[in-house]
Amino acid sequence: MNNRHSINDVHALEARLAARFASRLSAGVESMPHDVTERLRFAREQAVARAAAARRQTAVGGSIVGVSAHGVATFGSFVPWWQRAASLLPLALLVAGFLMIDQWSTREQVLAAAEIDARLLADDLPPAAYSDPEFAEFLIASPAPPAW
Repeated sequence: MNNRHSINDVHALEARLAARFASRLSAGVESMPHDVTERLRFAREQAVARAAAARRQTAVGGSIVGVSAHGVATFGSFVPWWQRAASLLPLALLVAGFLMIDQWSTREQVLAAAEIDARLLADDLPPAAYSDPEFAEFLIASPAPPAW
């Protein structure tokens, strides 16, 4: 089944829907006070004028994506280069943050390894003693030195 409709089909459907809404809204107008009906008439005229402006904008500038309180937003309109660059700024900051975290982590690992190496070299035992299996048993079996 083809889900695409021509623009004329969409406009016809919108016109039928608008006619149904208008008929439902017009059903109780006779019982309303005069000032309310005048406000409704004015609001209706403004809505028709905005719809006509939106149709003209669509015909001239492209398709309409949405309507906000500030006006009509169009798809495919020109975006300055600095706005596009500004949209990439959060991504660049995120990548820079990850790189800084990686460098900090690597530096901490190097400093920890250097501290272990310095303690091994400053100790009275030769480094080969640490790899001796009997030394590990000696550490497990020996009592802890008294704390003064």
